[in-house]
Amino acid sequence: MKDKYTISELASDLDISTSAIRFYEDKGLISPERTPGNQRFYTKKERARLKLILRGKRFGASLNEIAEMIGLADSEINEIDQIKKSLFYLEKKEEEIKTHMREIMIFEEDLLALKNKLLKRKSEIINKNKGGKRDV
Repeated sequence: MKDKYTISELASDLDISTSAIRFYEDKGLISPERTPGNQRFYTKKERARLKLILRGKRFGASLNEIAEMIGLADSEINEIDQIKKSLFYLEKKEEEIKTHMREIMIFEEDLLALKNKLLKRKSEIINKNKGGKRDV
């Protein structure tokens, strides 16, 4: 792993766009250093923060929630507070997932009941039509 990255290297390394990296910088989540020529360069710390941001997004956290969990780039955050906030959002997401799972199970039961009802009705119609043909 390198000590410093250009924006292009970091984007390629993390498989995101350079505009996404700039967006996170605009939101204050990362703060790259600059060369005397004002070119951005990113340290291991910024790379790690970007990985945390991407992980948070993958888990469905909003940028505000991510900012609370990892702190803004220009602020120091107490690690215990960071862990507490992260646990809060993770537990909240876990409850959302459990709720969705219950809703999906109910939906599946409804679908199966409707499917069985339709199959039964289809069978009744077929049997009725077979019976009617014999009478002809």
